[in-house]
Amino acid sequence: MESTAKNNTASTTSSQPSNELKRGLKSRHLTMISLGGTIGTGLFLASGNSIHTAGPGGALLSYVAIGIMVYFLMTSLAEMATYMPVTGSFSTYATKFVDPSLGFALGWNYWYNWAITIAAELAAVTMIMKFWFPNTPSIIWSAVFLVIMFLLNYLSVKGFGEAEYWFSMIKVITVIVFLIVGTLMIFGIMGGEAVGFKNFTIGDGPFHGGFMTTLGVFMAAGFSFQGTELLGVAAGETEDPRRSIPRAIRSVFWRILLFYVLAIFVISLLIPYTNENLANSDVTVSPFTLVFDKAGIAFAASVMNAIILTAVLSAGNSGMYASARMLWDMAREGKAPKFLAKLDKRGVPVNALIVTAAIGAVAFLASLFGDGVVYTWLLNASGMSGFIAWLGIAISHYRFRKAYIAQGLDVKDLPYQAKWFPFGPLFAFVLCSVVILGQNYTAFTGGSIDWNGVLVSYIGLPIFLVVWLGYKFKHKTKVVPLNQCEFE
Repeated sequence: MESTAKNNTASTTSSQPSNELKRGLKSRHLTMISLGGTIGTGLFLASGNSIHTAGPGGALLSYVAIGIMVYFLMTSLAEMATYMPVTGSFSTYATKFVDPSLGFALGWNYWYNWAITIAAELAAVTMIMKFWFPNTPSIIWSAVFLVIMFLLNYLSVKGFGEAEYWFSMIKVITVIVFLIVGTLMIFGIMGGEAVGFKNFTIGDGPFHGGFMTTLGVFMAAGFSFQGTELLGVAAGETEDPRRSIPRAIRSVFWRILLFYVLAIFVISLLIPYTNENLANSDVTVSPFTLVFDKAGIAFAASVMNAIILTAVLSAGNSGMYASARMLWDMAREGKAPKFLAKLDKRGVPVNALIVTAAIGAVAFLASLFGDGVVYTWLLNASGMSGFIAWLGIAISHYRFRKAYIAQGLDVKDLPYQAKWFPFGPLFAFVLCSVVILGQNYTAFTGGSIDWNGVLVSYIGLPIFLVVWLGYKFKHKTKVVPLNQCEFE
């Protein structure tokens, strides 16, 4: 078994057979895929509402806590992905180290999450483009951007990686410029008087609304960090996963945490949390736009609108990549229709890509007809999918390490070791569970239970359980004993 383990990691850089995906992603692509998957509308738009809701202290505390949880999740994923770099990622890991039924449910859950995200990004694109072209039909812009996302993924994995690299670079540069301009404004060097910490002392201080309000922002912060797990899916197409994945983990975590925390800190210092504009999700009053406007930068709204458009395109591009790869891998393992396992000569899962794009388009069209009720339910059902995927990572890693030791293998032989095991996956599991169960705690705190609110917020959970348990009962799967877990 030990020689198998070593051969497994040593062969990751060898050429792949024709029925396998091509390892065309470089280390720089991998780093930017994880970074770009996280920095988006959650930072550019939703961060303002977080500050407005819980005050600067509550927002900072929430993002730091979630950031630490994500760090442990990423180290867990990195330990498994460097040892076993497969496109199925946590779906495959759950199948091998926990229970095939859990792997099946996690795979479909993740595919659905990103397929619906594509529809959400297409809806966002139409709103962004109407900033410049208010009288144009929504369907035109959504169709144009759907074709762009599809082609970026269809050309080759290297084409996807390169596009994502530059999309992410634009977002990173924007945040860096924002931090520089904001710091100069704080000290009065640019845009008027030095503000210092006076905005932290207004109202009821840095923590507005108490613990429960901060808990609500805690969940919003979790949504903002979703996308970092893309690194696990991309591992199957990375040139040298043994070196690239640990390097990406080390750099991405600190950059994301610093970008989010510093950006929220700067916004909090410059704009009082009582400013009603922070609660608005309109790009014209994005917290970044407000700060750039205050600094006297011309066309701030137009510039930020263009950057947010890039962020949306990046999210859709990543979503199409992740969902198509997950669908292809499940088809290859017999958990999805066989025709979805087909690859073209460039190693692109074309059929899985077409089906994913079609589902995204249909879901988007549902938002255009009637009052969009169908689309709203689809979106709500995917709301906690990312958190369920994170739970799957934590559980899989805990079982992976236990099985590795149970079979007499030496942890020192792992290409990458997650620090502080078992604290890391257990901490992530507990915190993720709190976020999932507390999605809409206010529905239970009134005089009577708001059943509509409960259904809207938690519908994703019973759907996941039905898929998981349905597969389990049909195929009579069992939890894999530690001494029988496969490490090939």
